[in-house]
Amino acid sequence: MSLSLHTIKPAKGSTKKRKRVGRGNASGHGTYSTRGLKGQKSRSGVSNLKRLGFKATLRRIPKKRGFKSLKAKFQVVNLKDINKSFKDGDTISPEILFAKGLVVNKDARTKILGTGELNLKDLKFENVKMSESVKKAVK
Repeated sequence: MSLSLHTIKPAKGSTKKRKRVGRGNASGHGTYSTRGLKGQKSRSGVSNLKRLGFKATLRRIPKKRGFKSLKAKFQVVNLKDINKSFKDGDTISPEILFAKGLVVNKDARTKILGTGELNLKDLKFENVKMSESVKKAVK
């Protein structure tokens, strides 16, 4: 027998028949239909939320904690990478960093961090943020 959509069956023992209540006494679940005798839970039209209390249900639901800023994070470039990719007197901007493959997106915010030492002179920085250590190194 070949395997096709109409021949696929679930594994043996993996499925169970649904309990059908209120289908006569011969079924074993007739008369009170597994609801017991009296009380709110035995009546129709009582939702689980009403029975448990909405506050308790809310408490049980897992919440997503923390805070996510709408501002995108900075793309980071280190001084050691600038030393490798640039020469004295070059201009450093997000577009040029993107062209040299140091950042992934030329439109996203870019920040230069002070990992490594700056060996170049007369660099011009345009539209990039710098950490305090980089500002000192540039001066």
